[in-house]
Amino acid sequence: MATRTIDREAAVGDPDTWDADTAVESLYAAHWRPLVRLSVLLVRDQGTAEEVVQDAFVALHGRWRRLRDPDRALAYLRQAVVNRSRSVLRHRGVVDRHAARQRPPEPAAPADGPALAADRRHAVLDALRALPGRQREVLALRYYADLSEADIAATLGISRGAVKSHASRGATALRTLLHDERPDETGDHR
Repeated sequence: MATRTIDREAAVGDPDTWDADTAVESLYAAHWRPLVRLSVLLVRDQGTAEEVVQDAFVALHGRWRRLRDPDRALAYLRQAVVNRSRSVLRHRGVVDRHAARQRPPEPAAPADGPALAADRRHAVLDALRALPGRQREVLALRYYADLSEADIAATLGISRGAVKSHASRGATALRTLLHDERPDETGDHR
């Protein structure tokens, strides 16, 4: 039997007669934090991720009566979070390109280079950020949100084969990036 996405035990009354307020409150209580974590992996900023998720919940509330299958509300929210995260990244790219044209070139970095990463988690997150957007999305949905290939395909609007391909390429790129970041015996980066 399929798992219900709405925490039906958290609300009172017949779930099929829930209004938008009751349904969205239940979803919010059960899924807000994981959706924010998913968005943080994509947009790399806690505050922005919280805004993205909040906007997705507001949109769901406004569209509640038009949902064909209220049990798919969590899938709708995931897709909305991914799409809104993409929009944030596109906007950020435009702003960065415009700002780069406006400021003078920066001086060269010092010869000693940046300090080594303090722990493995930061190295993994940095490597994840370096991946192309689609690979980062697939890996975040697969290994963080623990979604199946079918669920990832539905969330991103791509085929299961594309999910497999992006996951494979992303994992290979992550391994390469993490391997290149490891210091060798002399303490220098490879």
